[in-house]
Amino acid sequence: MDITLLGTGNAQATACYNTCFVMRDGERRLLVDAGGGNGVLGQLKRAGIDWHDLHEIFVTHKHIDHLLGIIWIVRVICQAMAKGDYEGEAVIYGHDEVLDLLRRMADELLQAKQTRFIGDRVHLVAVADGEVREVMGHRTTFFDIRSTKAKQFGFSMELGDGRKLTCCGDEPYNECERAYAEGATWLLHEAFCLHAEADVFSPYEKHHSTVKDACELAELLHVENLVLYHTEDKNIARRKELYSQEGGAYFSGSLFVPDDLETIVL
Repeated sequence: MDITLLGTGNAQATACYNTCFVMRDGERRLLVDAGGGNGVLGQLKRAGIDWHDLHEIFVTHKHIDHLLGIIWIVRVICQAMAKGDYEGEAVIYGHDEVLDLLRRMADELLQAKQTRFIGDRVHLVAVADGEVREVMGHRTTFFDIRSTKAKQFGFSMELGDGRKLTCCGDEPYNECERAYAEGATWLLHEAFCLHAEADVFSPYEKHHSTVKDACELAELLHVENLVLYHTEDKNIARRKELYSQEGGAYFSGSLFVPDDLETIVL
């Protein structure tokens, strides 16, 4: 299994794409969020990922840098279905609020010849806090991160042999996530900026954390591998170097600071 980061940036990033990624296990794919627009189609193309192969999608929450790209994915899939150019069905997971919004947006923005496939071959599947589903053939638990900004879900996927991958969404860890994050083989966590530059980027005012914060957390939770994303984009040229240097002082496991389109083997 591997994971390709289509984007690694925060909502207003322009030097990189908004945070979203594709997990791959054999022939199966899971798209998690899709950024803020049709740029997701270009990112998929540059990553060598054919959107025709996307049949499982998870939307964490309704913020525009995560949701709007999903509309484009729904559009191209439905258009392909109408032309007989998309095999099988597509399933989009998310909590009830985000799926209700997605459906309303699709009805308002897409043509009836496209939206007619929603509910027929494009299934919007609402998941509840703590609900377990099989995703990509793996037991996956969805959970509410208890965001104070907008209802947001993360997920924890069993990878086999006692390993698990946990995605905490794009906000700092909440203690309610301990059962899913503690002892994770892989933890995906946001890090808006260096702790040394917190006075420059004001992460706490935006309800985000620093590299130091995320790494201290991962160490406390006995995480093996930590992936940092959803960052500022002013340090892109040296981001990997700078974030790795600061984080390495607080986390003893393997630290990954991926660039857009980078693939990590799990």
